[in-house]
Amino acid sequence: MVSQRKCLVIQAYTNTNWAGSVDDQKSTNGAAFYLSGCLVSWLSKKQSSISLSTAEEEYIAATTCCTQVLWMKQTLQDLQVNFDEPIPIFCNNISISKNLLMQSKTKHIPIKYHFVREQVAEKNIKLAYVGTKEQIIDTFTKPLPREAFEYLRQKLGILPSSH
Repeated sequence: MVSQRKCLVIQAYTNTNWAGSVDDQKSTNGAAFYLSGCLVSWLSKKQSSISLSTAEEEYIAATTCCTQVLWMKQTLQDLQVNFDEPIPIFCNNISISKNLLMQSKTKHIPIKYHFVREQVAEKNIKLAYVGTKEQIIDTFTKPLPREAFEYLRQKLGILPSSH
């Protein structure tokens, strides 16, 4: 009898709110991690430093998300689950990973955050665009109008509490 191998898929979403804290102007990163369509992990964390641009804050968020995705991938590989395709990270700013030359918008960003570019080049991950209306991470990073929050909460797979 031939055993059938179930295909596991990792997907991640990440976003941030630039200077969202009214107290100290720091941004909040958010990320959600899915394994075969099921939400298995998430994060919402204030950045430790003030970002000088939206490009920098998106880069920091993508790098933070990337390290978690690679940890998930390695853990599953330790269990003999292999991945042939780059793992998608959905965000709304993918241009910084595609242009490998330093641009005026990214030259001030600390080198440690260029890790995400390296992982894209090595085809371990791919940054994929997701539009603002479908950016589920906004529920973790910023206040939303009720209708948008309820829509994104449903997309996250979280049910409303019963009254």
